[in-house]
Amino acid sequence: MLESLHAFQDLPRLRELVVILMRHGFGDVIRRAGVGTFLERAGELLSAGKDDSLAHLELPVRIRMALEAMGPTFVKLGQVLSTRVDLFPEEWIAEFERLQHAVAPEPAEAMVAQMTQALGRPPQEVFADFEPHPLASASIAQVYRARLEDGTQVVLKVRRPGIRPRIEADLRILSVLAGVAARELPELQRFQPVEMVAQFGRSIGRELDLALEARNQDRFARSFADDPNVVIPRIHWEHTSARMNVQDFVEGVPGNELELIERAGLDRKTLADRGAGAVLKMILVDGFFHADPHPGNVMYLPGNRIAMLDFGMVGRLSDHRRNQIVDLLAALSRRDEHGMMAVLLDWTGDAEVDEARLAQDLGDLVGDYDHLALKDIHIGRLLGDITTVMRDHAIVLPPDLALLFKALISLEGLGRRLDPEFHLVDYLRPFVKRVILSRYEPGAVGKRVRHGMSDVLGMLGGIPGDLTKLIRDARRGRMRIEFDLKRLDHFGHQIDRSANRLTLGVVTAALIVGSSIVMTVRGGPELFGLPLFGVVGFLLASCIGVWLVFSILRSDRE
Repeated sequence: MLESLHAFQDLPRLRELVVILMRHGFGDVIRRAGVGTFLERAGELLSAGKDDSLAHLELPVRIRMALEAMGPTFVKLGQVLSTRVDLFPEEWIAEFERLQHAVAPEPAEAMVAQMTQALGRPPQEVFADFEPHPLASASIAQVYRARLEDGTQVVLKVRRPGIRPRIEADLRILSVLAGVAARELPELQRFQPVEMVAQFGRSIGRELDLALEARNQDRFARSFADDPNVVIPRIHWEHTSARMNVQDFVEGVPGNELELIERAGLDRKTLADRGAGAVLKMILVDGFFHADPHPGNVMYLPGNRIAMLDFGMVGRLSDHRRNQIVDLLAALSRRDEHGMMAVLLDWTGDAEVDEARLAQDLGDLVGDYDHLALKDIHIGRLLGDITTVMRDHAIVLPPDLALLFKALISLEGLGRRLDPEFHLVDYLRPFVKRVILSRYEPGAVGKRVRHGMSDVLGMLGGIPGDLTKLIRDARRGRMRIEFDLKRLDHFGHQIDRSANRLTLGVVTAALIVGSSIVMTVRGGPELFGLPLFGVVGFLLASCIGVWLVFSILRSDRE
């Protein structure tokens, strides 16, 4: 079952995780999955019992506490799960969002050694001033403050030493457990555990590469180079690597310190306006967006400027996906459930969906918002209602859209913290209009025509090869044609019934002819002075004839 674990090197860590889960009340899940049995066979003893002090807690709370206890990989997993508003209800998302960002820092000696490896020499020799005490400590990296030789104040984001092999071991265990859960626990299959772990592995792999995060940051800086109201810290590439990135230090009012905003002479409404405009430009214009715009990743600067920080989690949207989002938003504004359903069905892929029930649920959802003015619609609540419908129909959002929904919900929450009169839908309308109009620009139309012609030419060019393969398969006897037409099944049943009636008709005629011949022959047993076999033959013929008449009449009515 767990043979994909690297020999037995992951067994101690697996045992540690299982003990934590059992302590938090998930022993039954462990037993049903067979992991406990596997550990016992491997010579591991499991003696941990459920902590009675946790018994009164709700399930989402116990899961969040278990993730915290299992360490950095699982804290990060919880943070990723907090973006899956399509899979988990609101109370689960709220618990996942509570997972701590700050964890106990690594010893200073280990972090200095990590910086020395990244820089090629000790940080005290590279920077004019270096503060050895971390500004912040998260699950993957720690942040330090320093000053360059030219006087520029910078921060160093340094990956924890040894974090990669630990995460890789946890990912191996997670992958195995997800496969076991998918096979053994049917109630978890709707969460697609195998796909979720694979997505998480890709996400955390990107976050481990701090140079990749720096490249993301540079891309955002280029996008907002002409906007003086949005500040993206500059990357110092001469000191940046996969282990560490170095960027300008930004000093301002932290996004979660609302009481300091007015004291600093800043205008909340202006900040909300500029923040919404920046994030929506990322999403609907650039197709490359900050996926976690919560208050801790925002800084407010003099002149009502906004600085955005921490680009480890970003989302990407293709042109096709952006058009789907615009179509969904346009359908929402028109209260058009059919337009909404067309987009949702496109997202389902090959999954089976009860379209009639989905249409009814979307109609009910639209009806709930029908009486509201556009300015009174809360996008976060509306997206929550849409994802509730999707969960009810087991429709799973593609990962890029899960990040997008989370970003929009976070953006509206941030805007309302700044300005109680903030309405995200007011900012969405001009962006949606802009994207719709851009579809009909000559360049965009020409691009679609070129793509269409390319697809057609590619299909035509592939026809000779497809025909060659078809003929080769036919010669080898490997060609098979299947029909799955329900009407043909019905037609076959009709033919079968008709053949049965015809056969009975022939049998009836034979009985009548045979009985008539028998009646002319004297001798043998008699009934009422008539040959017995002749009488029996006529009676059978009469019964079959009556049954045939009723069968034909019933068939006509059907």
